[in-house]
Amino acid sequence: MGELANCKSCGRLFVRTGSPYCPECLKEQDQKFDQVYAYIRQQRNRTATVPQVHEATGVETELIYQWVREGRLVTTLFPNLGYPCKSCGKLITEGAICEDCRRGLKRDLEREQAEENVRQSLNNKTYHTR
Repeated sequence: MGELANCKSCGRLFVRTGSPYCPECLKEQDQKFDQVYAYIRQQRNRTATVPQVHEATGVETELIYQWVREGRLVTTLFPNLGYPCKSCGKLITEGAICEDCRRGLKRDLEREQAEENVRQSLNNKTYHTR
């Protein structure tokens, strides 16, 4: 059975069964999705970017980003669609952060681990005298 929740979009109270949106907002989003999909499905618009799609359809860029994240808009069919990296804002098509940010985080973690290993080895050296 569902639980009571506030709609993520409009704030109305509804019985949540899966989506964080109320039925009215879901219906509105589906209509907007159909509008966006009809636009980018046209041959001349297949290479449109998110700002171009927004300008042509009036649909919010955040919704378009959400649909790309969810896989509803497949980037193999529409190569210029994507969403911003959560770290630097670069356009990506999968995950939460881009490859450059991922490498930077990995490098920082490795450096921190190496420093921690050095600190541990210094702490483990104990000298005893009689």
